[in-house]
Amino acid sequence: MEDIKIVTMGGGTGLSTMLRGLKKYTDNLTAVVTVSDNGGSSGILRRELDMLPPGDIRNCILALAETEPIMEKVFQYRFTEGSLNGQNLGNLFLAALNGIFGSFEQAIEKTSEVLAVKGKVLPVTIEKVGLCALYEDNDIVEGECEIVQTCKNERKRIKDVWLKPMNPKPYYKVIEAINKADIMVLGPGSLYTSIIPNLLVNGISEAIRQSKPTFIYISNIMTQPGETDNYNLMDHVNVIEKYLGKDIIDYIIVNNQDIPKDILKLYIEDDAIPVTYNKEKLKDKNIKVIETPLLKILKETTLIRHNSDKLAEVIVSIVKNLH
Repeated sequence: MEDIKIVTMGGGTGLSTMLRGLKKYTDNLTAVVTVSDNGGSSGILRRELDMLPPGDIRNCILALAETEPIMEKVFQYRFTEGSLNGQNLGNLFLAALNGIFGSFEQAIEKTSEVLAVKGKVLPVTIEKVGLCALYEDNDIVEGECEIVQTCKNERKRIKDVWLKPMNPKPYYKVIEAINKADIMVLGPGSLYTSIIPNLLVNGISEAIRQSKPTFIYISNIMTQPGETDNYNLMDHVNVIEKYLGKDIIDYIIVNNQDIPKDILKLYIEDDAIPVTYNKEKLKDKNIKVIETPLLKILKETTLIRHNSDKLAEVIVSIVKNLH
């Protein structure tokens, strides 16, 4: 297992959740993270310090860290008062190192050293990019945060997404990692705002198609209000193939665990439903569907997440069967 090179790709909480489980099996792990976020603490630092958004990167670094629990609490601490209200200390730490070294890549490397990270965390590009979306009514919205809000508030279907400026260069270390990858894992995460932005960076999809790693897609458990209303698994696959290319996905891991009725009711009230799937249709595309119980409900909340340990077990079982 240690000599199998795994590259994961995504953003948001989905990617970091998966990494927490995978790091228990291998150090040969590279997390490729989207950098189009423009909301919250990351958005403020991006605008005021002209740097890449650190939030998703920070979460992935912490997910792969082998450090004391207190250090994770420190790096996840969010100020609640004064001029720092809403700011995250880990983001500020990355911003400080970005200022010291004049390089976001070095800021990530130094933070990874401080926190004894297993594997590597890489931004998909080091160019400053924004996300744009075209809706079915031909309305265009710029900014990841604005796209999410438009989806939620106006319930409009996304027709296409692109980065601005278009075709940014990939970070060269990402291409190197993809070229050497034995296994590539995409997701879980928001389809249009966490997963697809990585595939919009120039050369990323081409590198995946050429290197032909065994490709695993982690299905989302629930649809996202506005962004993927009523999307089934095939709808997700069709969107990914639009930007990645066809016949790339080898496996899809799906949750088959029942959601408690009280939790499901809350999600339905928020216009989110479970992502359904038809194994036979996916079989026609030569995609193997692996069904397994993956549900985790966060304590003191009603949020549904993937169980990072169970997800890692399934990924590792695929790897072992292949090698």
